Amino acid sequence: MEENSTTTYDNYSDSYYDMSDESCNKTEVIHFGAVVTPVFFTMVIVFSCVGNALVLWVLIKYENLRSMTNAFLLNLAISDLIFTLGLPFWASDLVFGWTFGEPACKSVSFIFYLGFYSSLIFLTVMTVHRYMAVVHPLSMLLNSTTYYSIGISAFIWLLSFCAATPYFIFSVVSSHPNRESVHYCHFSDIKWKLIGIYLQNIFFLIAFLTIAFCYIEILKRLLRPMSHTRPKTVKLILCIVVAFYLGWTPYNVAIFLDSLISFQISPFNECHVSTMVDYVFHVSRLVAFSHCCLNPVFYVFMGVKFRDHLKHALRSFCRSNDLPPDKRHSHLITSNGEEISMY
Repeated sequence: MEENSTTTYDNYSDSYYDMSDESCNKTEVIHFGAVVTPVFFTMVIVFSCVGNALVLWVLIKYENLRSMTNAFLLNLAISDLIFTLGLPFWASDLVFGWTFGEPACKSVSFIFYLGFYSSLIFLTVMTVHRYMAVVHPLSMLLNSTTYYSIGISAFIWLLSFCAATPYFIFSVVSSHPNRESVHYCHFSDIKWKLIGIYLQNIFFLIAFLTIAFCYIEILKRLLRPMSHTRPKTVKLILCIVVAFYLGWTPYNVAIFLDSLISFQISPFNECHVSTMVDYVFHVSRLVAFSHCCLNPVFYVFMGVKFRDHLKHALRSFCRSNDLPPDKRHSHLITSNGEEISMY
């Protein structure tokens, strides 16, 4: 898209604003996003960095990383941290415009969506892994080798790399059509913006159907009369599923509707409808992107084994501070990793 075009859209928000339509003033929507988003993202960044850093520390210090469960948890935490790295830049972009130059625009866009796609895929794969462990436990004995988990992880990172590559190639920095001093990081062509939207929708639909099937089958198995599962486990599973769908479904619906605005499809090209879609987009994006700091809570912190490791580490840290330097040491407690699961 040329710089003198009357429309502008940014790579991050996927928002669409028709500046040529003077009857549709979206100043309030833009102001809402510029004020609320940075404040909310600041909290998400803090909790995500602390939570995922704790996950990495406990896994590396106490757990057997050859376990498939631990390997996926480790990669998920790395994905969430990579995803989190992009949030400060996008928050700054909403307030001040893009001030970091085009190479940073391409790099940040790529890194952000690398974390975005890898996190979503690892969540899905972890669900499939839990499904196999609960519903088909014997098959897990054949696929629990270190090379198997490394191969799956490498494939997921490769797939995420390919999905994020267009953001690196086609992201550009251009000035606002009505404010030459303000620049934005966005796709060079609206075609790639739409491809990015539909690619996110496709990945989400696959994850949606896969996770739904796996957890339905898991609940069927756990709710059998002969099962010794505690009600707390079932409630936890339901919380995970509800949090995933409430977090990501509205966001994917919002960006899909945004694509209809780009096509000028009625009634989404009408001012009041497109404004409502923009508000829904801003709110749903906040909820969806906060999932990177919720993952440690749902997938690790609620695990009994992980909590034991964390308590032990904190007690050891407190005791070591009370001992002379020459007597400080830690006693590691390791496990095969499968106990860290909520089941």
